[in-house]
Amino acid sequence: MSETPLLPATSRALLHRIATAQTQGRAPSLTAAVVRDGARVWSAGYGLVDGAVPDEDTQYRIGSLTKTFVAVLVMRLRADGLLDLDDRLSQHVPDAPAGSATVFQLLAHTSGIASETPAPWWERTPGDVRPNLGDVLADDHRKFPAGHRHHYSNPGFALLGALVERLRGQSLEQVLRQEILAPLGMTRTTLLPRAPHARGWAVHPWADVLLPEPTEDAGLLAPAGQLWSTTADLCRFAAFLAEGHPAVLPKAAVELMRTAAAPPEGDRFDDGYGLGVQLKRDSGRVLAGHTGSMPGFLAVLWFSPTERVATVAMANTTSGLPIGGLGADLVRIVCEHEPRIPDAWQPLTGYDPALLDLTGPWYWGPGGVGLKLCADGDLELAPLAGAGRGARLRAQPDGTWLGLDGYYAGETLRVVRRPDGSVDHLDLGSFVFTRTPYDPAADVPGGVDPDGWRGR
Repeated sequence: MSETPLLPATSRALLHRIATAQTQGRAPSLTAAVVRDGARVWSAGYGLVDGAVPDEDTQYRIGSLTKTFVAVLVMRLRADGLLDLDDRLSQHVPDAPAGSATVFQLLAHTSGIASETPAPWWERTPGDVRPNLGDVLADDHRKFPAGHRHHYSNPGFALLGALVERLRGQSLEQVLRQEILAPLGMTRTTLLPRAPHARGWAVHPWADVLLPEPTEDAGLLAPAGQLWSTTADLCRFAAFLAEGHPAVLPKAAVELMRTAAAPPEGDRFDDGYGLGVQLKRDSGRVLAGHTGSMPGFLAVLWFSPTERVATVAMANTTSGLPIGGLGADLVRIVCEHEPRIPDAWQPLTGYDPALLDLTGPWYWGPGGVGLKLCADGDLELAPLAGAGRGARLRAQPDGTWLGLDGYYAGETLRVVRRPDGSVDHLDLGSFVFTRTPYDPAADVPGGVDPDGWRGR
């Protein structure tokens, strides 16, 4: 884990960007930080909170970033065998509205239920306005058929929060503290503010004057946007989302969370959504994380898995500052000023020599692919020329190989051998790959014309 500080020029460019955002966005204050290789390497504040520049210990309300925490708790329920993502909510919370929605659909905002609660506006009213779970949705809450489109839903995460509480038998706050905050060392993330914290403000659109925003306990809607946090704590959370943590979720689980689970809305093909995680394509790189807003506050956490860079930013203003774009800009500045130096190539420390018999060129009909044995023990399938289907494949205990990505994700590669033990062909999801194009000596479905290849 690298803790090398950023270069002075990079630090100044980051400071200039947040200063520009604070002044042009007319936010009373703004605080931001950068994580590289799991360590916080830069942080700064701009503007004032109670007469002082905010630092990495100043709390702000993080709004919908709360949803990612709740999603982690749901994924932990899955890891503990307490639910399956395809389970209907009603299997675990019988009195819940929208009980026919699956856990997966609620996490991905594809359940088709309403974006918001019935009036009054839940973000500026106390939670006791809706004392019962049935109060978070109106009778006509179904807006689209389940699974057909992404339709963001705050009540959907209220239902997921209730799911966590029912299956754990504890309050959301207790479960959060025990299962995420304590293991990650996040001592300054709370459901209600604790000093030092920023106050939420609305800034008049036509005058440089402020109006205090109410800070309410959202009650049953807390899972949609209740949490308060600091840049120091969110940096720890960002490092976890990038690499997993043995006491919270393994890396494979957080990778699943940031895998696109819903189509983009409308023509927004640079945005997507996983399981409680937003996805964004910016400057040629894919970012994962979440934005957040509540009256008086804006927040963002973005990380680039390939660059191993994450940024967080928070401001105490209701609107006027494009916080998602700011977070993406901070990632871009770091990556452009200090391009990642790739890890040194290392050979395999040990391997089965028989695997070398699988490497090299193979042919699906006339189309050529190369199969390569990688340093981590995986196989990598890639077209020999041009675009085509490829995949990374991982060895399984039964001697097969599981596709990890691309077209063949989840599919199985089997090595089919002749009676003498030599390789006849590879079967990948029923596609046959032979050593020569339509090898007449291999078992090719449909057979191979006995006259072979010919000219006109």
